[in-house]
Amino acid sequence: MTTYACPKGHVSGESDFCDTCGAKIDGMPASAGVSPGPGTSGVSSAAGTSGILSASGTSSALAGASSPAGASALDSTAEPCPNCGTPRVGAGRFCEDCGYDHSTGRVPTLTPSSPPAPLAGWTVTIAPDRAYFEENAIDGIEFPADGGSRTVPLPPPQVRIGRRSTSKGTNPEIDLADDDPGVSHSHALLTLSVDGVWLVSDVGSTNGTYINDGQQPLTAGQSRALADGDRVHVGAWTTLTLHAPPRP
Repeated sequence: MTTYACPKGHVSGESDFCDTCGAKIDGMPASAGVSPGPGTSGVSSAAGTSGILSASGTSSALAGASSPAGASALDSTAEPCPNCGTPRVGAGRFCEDCGYDHSTGRVPTLTPSSPPAPLAGWTVTIAPDRAYFEENAIDGIEFPADGGSRTVPLPPPQVRIGRRSTSKGTNPEIDLADDDPGVSHSHALLTLSVDGVWLVSDVGSTNGTYINDGQQPLTAGQSRALADGDRVHVGAWTTLTLHAPPRP
């Protein structure tokens, strides 16, 4: 059957008007091998091969290589990392998961970071004070001949000063039971305020709580702000000197 080429690309069996769209045809027969026009599809077959062509001319057999199924098939052949089993990407030297070096066979060693140094806080030095003892002498109590000093931290928010007693249930953070018999079991309290200032208050001691060179003891329940170097006197001879943390 003789066919004719439509100006719009159709193949027509009529020589005067396209039997698809009605466009006028010049009557010349279509040349052999004319490809179907737009909107049509066809099957290309060559000797020994066959396949449906896509719109871009790529056969479905080749297109499958880039499909997810094709990718999975390729990934399954990748060399696994000897350390963690993660598939190696191409000829990459390092494993993307654990850092294994395929060229040296080594796994990188992670050096743990050192924990930050703890921030220094306030401390207090506790020592027998002869000058205070002589000003406030208590009958029957002698100043210790071998009394030494010690410095301890002040852990917030509160530090109790007194003498431990199982019967009275007292166990203060600053225990002066073996140091000064003039200290009450519950003598004084150091409290860190919200603005970072240490306060001292007397909690009803027998011999009173004195600050620096003051001649009058604190009233029970009264609080007094303390600064670096301030001295708190308790008992017969004990002085507690506060020390602020060093400046950074």
